Amino acid sequence: MTRAWILPVLLLLCGGLVAGARAADGGSVAVVAPLLLLFLLLAAVTSPLVFPRSTGAAEARRRAEADGRPVVYWRPGCAYCLRLRLRLGARARRAHWVDIWRDPEGAAEVRAATGGDETVPTVVVAGRAHVNPDPAWVRAQLTRQAPAEPAG
Repeated sequence: MTRAWILPVLLLLCGGLVAGARAADGGSVAVVAPLLLLFLLLAAVTSPLVFPRSTGAAEARRRAEADGRPVVYWRPGCAYCLRLRLRLGARARRAHWVDIWRDPEGAAEVRAATGGDETVPTVVVAGRAHVNPDPAWVRAQLTRQAPAEPAG
């Protein structure tokens, strides 16, 4: 769990150091405050807090079988996972999210689906894995509008 927070904490520390150095050089609040805000925003976006609560792989599979919703395997700090999360918007909470850094079984499932790599996001729909699918396709799966396979 601590590994997920390394990047956000480093961003906060760097932001504090940069802002402190600017303040020590006589920088005004108008210069220092936006720097702190920028680093705070970057830390928030790279933290696990922007993702829906993760469940274990076994529980996510069980729920997906019951309700037909996708299972999204992800990890903190992954730019592609963040892109998917942001593009799904509020619909993201409809999927079952598994943090592969917190769940070894989930990481093993991703490796099995990707030929040994932990490539995320990996989205499983109806038992079939899709590596880094188009967010529009995932959104359609969440709204059950398009059962077709993703393009590409």
